[in-house]
Amino acid sequence: MQWTLVIPLKPLSRAKSRLADTAADGVRPGLVLAFAQDTVAAALACAAVSDVVVVTDDQRAGHALSELGAGIVPDTPARGLNAALAHGAATVRRARPRAAVAALNADLPALRAAELQRVLSAAAEFPRAFLTDAAGVGTTLLAAGAGQELRPGFGTGSRARHRGSGARELLLEGVDSVRQDVDTGDDLRAALALGVGPRTAVACAGLPVPGA
Repeated sequence: MQWTLVIPLKPLSRAKSRLADTAADGVRPGLVLAFAQDTVAAALACAAVSDVVVVTDDQRAGHALSELGAGIVPDTPARGLNAALAHGAATVRRARPRAAVAALNADLPALRAAELQRVLSAAAEFPRAFLTDAAGVGTTLLAAGAGQELRPGFGTGSRARHRGSGARELLLEGVDSVRQDVDTGDDLRAALALGVGPRTAVACAGLPVPGA
């Protein structure tokens, strides 16, 4: 099965405020963009991914990510993360009604294409499926096969919401790079330990990463 990934990205100037102790305001937008670039590049390198659509109104991010090969969809609803994901999925399915669609976080700088392949292959066995984040309470990927609504419920406690919505939780080992999103300095340290992509590595040079 081939998947279209929908990746949401808020304006860079407003993203990742919880990284303030690690990256100053002037540095953080570039760091967030690097996360997204490494996420998109790894996703596009995955054999199970046909294309990537990024939902964003940030012109800088849109330009940089389109250069990598992502399609850019404006965040027309402008009502937060889940509305953006639903809009992105609907946009994809207006063109290809039977497309298999998966929502993926934009902050997975250690993402490995081979691990993403394993997750998507497992997700293809169910109508809807999700992968829990490294903390065990959130979600980094939510997949909906052909004919299934995405029904995103991302945000605090999304693991319970997605499970309650009937999506199958994927209990996989060895896919840490797909689980390790970055919201805090400690998350960034964990991602660096896994091995981040080249753009994040450059953007992190000289940052006071906790525990590094």
